[in-house]
Amino acid sequence: MSRRVFIETYGCQMNEADSELMFGLLRHRGYAVAESADEADVVLLNTCAVRERAEERIFGRLGWFKALKRRRPEVVLGVAGCMAERMRETIVERAPHVDLVIGPDAYRRLPQLIDAADAPEADLQVDVRLDRRETYRDVQVDRVAGVSGWISVQRGCDKFCTFCIVPFVRGRERSLAPEDVVAQAREMAETGFREVTLLGQTVSSYYERGHDFADLLTLVHGVEELHRVRYTSPYPNDFSDRLLETLGALPRVGRHIHLPVQSGSSRILKDMKRGYSAESFMALIERVRRILPEHALSTDIIVGYPGETEDDFQQTLELVRAVQFDFAFMFHYSERDGTFAARRRPDDIPLEVKKDRLKRLIDVQEGISKVRNARMIGRRAEVLVQGPSRRDPEQVVGRTSCFRTTILPGAGLAPGDLVPVKISGGTSHTLFGEPLSA
Repeated sequence: MSRRVFIETYGCQMNEADSELMFGLLRHRGYAVAESADEADVVLLNTCAVRERAEERIFGRLGWFKALKRRRPEVVLGVAGCMAERMRETIVERAPHVDLVIGPDAYRRLPQLIDAADAPEADLQVDVRLDRRETYRDVQVDRVAGVSGWISVQRGCDKFCTFCIVPFVRGRERSLAPEDVVAQAREMAETGFREVTLLGQTVSSYYERGHDFADLLTLVHGVEELHRVRYTSPYPNDFSDRLLETLGALPRVGRHIHLPVQSGSSRILKDMKRGYSAESFMALIERVRRILPEHALSTDIIVGYPGETEDDFQQTLELVRAVQFDFAFMFHYSERDGTFAARRRPDDIPLEVKKDRLKRLIDVQEGISKVRNARMIGRRAEVLVQGPSRRDPEQVVGRTSCFRTTILPGAGLAPGDLVPVKISGGTSHTLFGEPLSA
């Protein structure tokens, strides 16, 4: 009987893609997928290290698995991913029942490490070595069938923003060869996927064998069976006019650009080592609006960064009001051990101040998002259906090209359908539409 593996995934789409990678490696070795941890012979937690809250949630989950190990000591329990890379010693101290700790560049060795952990009287197995050459280009990924899927086209990060742990847990930038990306996209299309998202920590920095990100988008766009091509997460400094014009020339690339600004204060941005000022970011926004007027814009923002004054925060609010982002991902600062900020910048903003600033920022953005969505009412859009709505099985949910979640009547519609609709209503988070006849 095949051994069974259960992988629980936390964090970003990159982690989702890495879980599919691990499944592929283990399925190739004869493993089957378990529906739950209770049914598994191997349990892996694929973890995130970006924020403290995520790490504490994982330690809580490891505490739950302690009872599982008491009942079934033969189960191999492993921690994988970014948290494994960053906190291997803490994991051993706080969760001594863990058998395996493996970082993002060591997944090729996962089957061997599981075998070693499974041996009688085995020691803890640890492999968190970073590898500047590892792209997993020749590994068969075991993707979960569906409408949308991911391709990791770039791993690591060279930016070293002061608040970010990613370069330390995922290593330096390296990119997958363009022909390998296109081959994966074509295989996905042939097996029923209708949308692919190209993944990278700073995906717009992609460069391999003379091909930049604009070239890569053009090549993937050539896979005609795909309805949509998306990408995340780009970096603001990479958006040349050439890239913007390429985005405008490729109709099946989603009309949505995610531009993480992080702060509206040039002083804070300089301290963060972001490589741009608030003024240069606004100049980028002006170019985007001129070249791609129909594209939706989203962003990431951190409040409560060390040394942030009320005036700095007000500058962030002013930038948000000026740009009119369609939506935003907003957080208060979470210190990450090992980053430049943790070593050199005291976390001096009280938690209650961080929470207050975050609430005020969310309130502003919610109002903007509601207005931006209201402007869609009466307009035509194409919605890629993802599946049934969770609230009403008679309805389906999908996304427009501009990445807006849209609810439709479900009669006659199936996942993967690309449906022309007229937008009939909206909230700050969701649109409602009516299908149009062909």
